[in-house]
Amino acid sequence: MSHLNNKAKGLILAITGASLWGASGAAVQFLFRNPSINEYWLVGLRLLGAGLLLVVYSLVTNYRKIKLLFSSWRRIWYLIIYSFVGMGASQLAYYVAVKYSNAPTATVIQYLAPVFIISYLALRTRSLPRRIDVISIIIALIGTLLLVTNGHLNQLALSPLALTWGLLAAVAEAINTIMPSQLFRDFGTITIVGWSMLIAGLAFLPLYWTMPTPVMNTTDILMILFIIIFGTLLAYTLYLASINFIAASTTGMLGAFEPLIATLLAVFFLSTPFNLLDWLGSGLIILATLLQAWPNEVKTIHQK
Repeated sequence: MSHLNNKAKGLILAITGASLWGASGAAVQFLFRNPSINEYWLVGLRLLGAGLLLVVYSLVTNYRKIKLLFSSWRRIWYLIIYSFVGMGASQLAYYVAVKYSNAPTATVIQYLAPVFIISYLALRTRSLPRRIDVISIIIALIGTLLLVTNGHLNQLALSPLALTWGLLAAVAEAINTIMPSQLFRDFGTITIVGWSMLIAGLAFLPLYWTMPTPVMNTTDILMILFIIIFGTLLAYTLYLASINFIAASTTGMLGAFEPLIATLLAVFFLSTPFNLLDWLGSGLIILATLLQAWPNEVKTIHQK
């Protein structure tokens, strides 16, 4: 009975964390309805706010490892580089992709990251991908084709900007998966995510002196607070806590609730058009990701 209770607890934690990430994407789409809210201003605020909260949390729970992390200039420089080419690039590309398309499309395209990871590892090891990897890539590419063309191969259903930024988000997500893996193992995911968000966010500080402050109502402010507190701090802590009760591979597969929730909220509450081919294409891309999680333990946590 205790084992079942722990498994149920792990499932709830993982689903809740992934769902909060999805809801955060829908909140970003809602905020972009306000023409005075700039995507660079918003992503900088999210990085600074969420990064600061996660750093405070890690200082309370993981102070000794933080001292060790900052005791080596080599690790510090590696963290700084990752903060910009991984964390900062991932967040910025995703937010811009949401602006030029919508939360469901941007989130699903970002799930193409395993395709780039497989390609990178094949080139690095100079070996052919496994059969399951080839199948995953084919499924993901078919899904992407359906999503970006809506079945009409002679035209794009997405703007070139939306597709470009979505693919950049997927590439950055692949970097997020590969680059910090050793740091995650040595110092903890929340610690590295928090510091990398805060460091990347510092690069956006000049914007707040050079750009006009957006005109926002109470709902806009509440959405921003939701993204920072629920869509980042709680999402990460709940999702990562689930690994204490269920296998990491199970947690990784339950991450599929992120695009599902983002899509449901955008379609039913933000009136985002999403037809049958969009659902089919999205489902195929998510299936390709699940095929990657199924045979192996998930070694890293996606950076949302």
